[in-house]
Amino acid sequence: MNTARNFFTVLLFASAPAAFAQSEVSIDAPKERPVVGVILRPFHLERRVVPPVRLTNTPRLESLVRGGNLYLSAQDVIALVLENNLDIAIQRYGPFLAREVLRRTEGGSILRSIDAAVLPGPQSVSLSGVSTGGSGLAAGAGVGSIGTIVTQAGPAPPSLDPNLFASFSLGHLTSPQTNLTVNQTTALTSDYRQYVFQYSQNWVTGTSASLTFASNRNLVNSPSNTLNPSTTGFLDLQINQPLLQGFGRPVNGRDIKVAKNSIKFTDLQMKRQVIETVSAALNLYWDLVSFREDVRIKEQSLGISQKLYDDNQYKVKLGTLSGIEVTRAAASVSAAKEVLLISQTNVAQQETVLKNALSRNGVESAWLDEVHVVPLDHIEVPKTEDLKPAPELIQQALEKRPEVEQLRVNLQSSQIMLKGTKNAMLPQLGAFVEFTNNALSGPLSSIYNNCCGPADSFFTGGYGNLLSQIFHRNFPNYSAGFSLNIPFRNRVAQADYVTDQLNLRQSELQLQRSTNQVRVEVKNAVIGLQQARARYETAVATRALAEQNLDAEQKRFQYGAVADTTLVIQAQNDLSADQTVEIQAMANYTHAKIAFDQSVGQTLEVNRVSMDEAKTGRVARQSAIPESVVQEKK
Repeated sequence: MNTARNFFTVLLFASAPAAFAQSEVSIDAPKERPVVGVILRPFHLERRVVPPVRLTNTPRLESLVRGGNLYLSAQDVIALVLENNLDIAIQRYGPFLAREVLRRTEGGSILRSIDAAVLPGPQSVSLSGVSTGGSGLAAGAGVGSIGTIVTQAGPAPPSLDPNLFASFSLGHLTSPQTNLTVNQTTALTSDYRQYVFQYSQNWVTGTSASLTFASNRNLVNSPSNTLNPSTTGFLDLQINQPLLQGFGRPVNGRDIKVAKNSIKFTDLQMKRQVIETVSAALNLYWDLVSFREDVRIKEQSLGISQKLYDDNQYKVKLGTLSGIEVTRAAASVSAAKEVLLISQTNVAQQETVLKNALSRNGVESAWLDEVHVVPLDHIEVPKTEDLKPAPELIQQALEKRPEVEQLRVNLQSSQIMLKGTKNAMLPQLGAFVEFTNNALSGPLSSIYNNCCGPADSFFTGGYGNLLSQIFHRNFPNYSAGFSLNIPFRNRVAQADYVTDQLNLRQSELQLQRSTNQVRVEVKNAVIGLQQARARYETAVATRALAEQNLDAEQKRFQYGAVADTTLVIQAQNDLSADQTVEIQAMANYTHAKIAFDQSVGQTLEVNRVSMDEAKTGRVARQSAIPESVVQEKK
């Protein structure tokens, strides 16, 4: 049954690139009708839909299971983390959020918060004797999301989306008349229909303009009107331009520039999360390798203790050994079983932590909870470290570490926003021009009594005559002017400007402090890596001496040079402890190497991690388990 399931899993994994190759996060726009959809698109937000989150794992995870074991190499761990880890999946939404904030600012609105902190990766269940090294700027280093600017000082950005206004109204009015000279009726009635259309738009320069067309058709019962019904109308163009406060692209477009920086920031935030999670997963993997190796050592130690116990029982039966030596050997067996149990517990718990990091639903899946993780790689400690000079490593870290680049982006955004608060200190000086074309038209009144002479034929006509008058500008109006508003003292704007300058100076100091911290971290990472290798070499030498000592004590006891097993048991315990120290030194080296890669900004390059694959949640490289390895592990 498992074989069939694995076969179909591998088949699905090989044939499902279309399902998983596209980005996990997307914004879909449903199909719209050709005509109506184009007309209504701006008014129903294009009905863009964000698909639901994916809570299932990619087929890669199940494809690596054989006979109840999950066979993993270090590269498989990285691939599974990129595809299934939830911390990375959360950060995957950041760039999309930033693009929507940019879309919002391009429409003339202010920024919105898009904070998504980098989550620390999972830790091993036991770090006894292991130095985790560590890198990355502290939380107080000033690396925060620039998307948090939801309120701001300075002139508010103008709305940059054009606006179309239309209105229609009709009515019937009745007015009692006491003077019959003008309207020649005691009850003047009026039936009207009014149309208004307006197009308005603002530009990032601060310029605003509106074009308004209005017409009013009026039918009255007065015999003194020559045109009845009469239609009046006008076409009005108004342009406004601030000349001081609120003038220019640097002020009104500052949110757009910061939103573009926010996209860079979220891309870097995504990169930081990938580095953090990949590093944590590798630490989990290599710790599991060391834990399993420790179990092997503890089993070997138990085997030696058990053999000593059996040999002592045999010698007591022969009468060549005191019975107390059996008790001592039994105590040694019991102690070896206890430390073996602890080591096995570490392996079982570490498997759970690792499986949770590689899966979207953790150990909720029964099949995943039941399988055992079998690492395919071994820890290798090189004899020497081929490292670049410290100045080159520091320069590489300052250029490649995303935390430092985020600080630079934030500093640039602060400088952009400062232009707005500085502009708010200026007086409000605005200029406007307005052009209006008026018109009047209508048919001759059927009830006109010639009280006011014959009607002017220029106004006689229909709606075409009205439009002709407007576009020929027969009755134009012109106006222009300036307005000036000077706030005395202007304390709010001054305080905002100085506050933003102070914040900018703080950001500059934080960048310098973080630069200094990077230098310290690189130097410490180099020292840590060198010391980890030296500790490993020392542990290997110590373990070799312990093996020689145990061999000597066993021979002395075997040939009767000593009468009890105390020294043999002590030598066994010393060897087991030294072997554990060696394993811990190996694990410590892997932690130091991972921390070194983080500190100099080369985690992704060293582990062949593609950010494009991380963003889509799909790794192109397929995983394969050689059958020879499966048979060997069995």
